[in-house]
Amino acid sequence: MQDHYTTLGLRSSASLADIKKAFRQQAALHHPDRNAAPEAPSRFRAVQQAYEVLSDASQRKIYDDNRQRDLLDNPLDTARFLWRDYFERLLPTH
Repeated sequence: MQDHYTTLGLRSSASLADIKKAFRQQAALHHPDRNAAPEAPSRFRAVQQAYEVLSDASQRKIYDDNRQRDLLDNPLDTARFLWRDYFERLLPTH
């Protein structure tokens, strides 16, 4: 499961204005027309998907409920995923 908040670099308490601002920044950074990196198209799609979910109140509620359930049901797996994603962003492998 991809963490949409992590994708946009936000906390789960982010406001709609924060989400829009983060989306614009991340979309500009990862847009394939501006970024020639091989992973840019997939990162751009992930940013778009995160924005679609988090900017819609009903989708965000469902996502937050599922995210909370995952954290409670599988805390170790969730923590591993979040830290792996964080370090992959911090230390790209190419």
